[in-house]
Amino acid sequence: MPVGRVGRPHGLDGAFVVERPSEDERRYSVGANLLVDGVPAEVVASRLVGGGRRAIRLDRQVDRGATLAVRRAELPVLEDGRFYVFELVGLEAVEEDGRPLGRVRDVLPGPANDNLELDSGALVPLVEDAILELDPAAGRVVVARGFTGDR
Repeated sequence: MPVGRVGRPHGLDGAFVVERPSEDERRYSVGANLLVDGVPAEVVASRLVGGGRRAIRLDRQVDRGATLAVRRAELPVLEDGRFYVFELVGLEAVEEDGRPLGRVRDVLPGPANDNLELDSGALVPLVEDAILELDPAAGRVVVARGFTGDR
């Protein structure tokens, strides 16, 4: 499951800034194991850099833009009603009357709540009034009428 992306180099030791990092800082601690585009690697250095960003160095050279991930079995079990972003991306979004709205492309943070970004560009707030049903196992999310907004 994705926990970041290899960003721009930082320093001369082979470290790089982690783009779109996981909020779980343990993912980047020295000795942590990551998958880099599916290939195992170990974190050998980790530090905070400007703006509170995380820079890490792995036990091997990696290409910029590569996906950093962990095995799904390593993720903590979430409480009922909570989901990882990767569980939501790709879900079919339909309005309560069955009208298709598109597929979830991403989950974007917002000032008051997160939003589902649909492949149409529409945003759906992740709030109880907007989301009537969220079922990753069934591959769909049911949205209340009137809750899709254009970007």
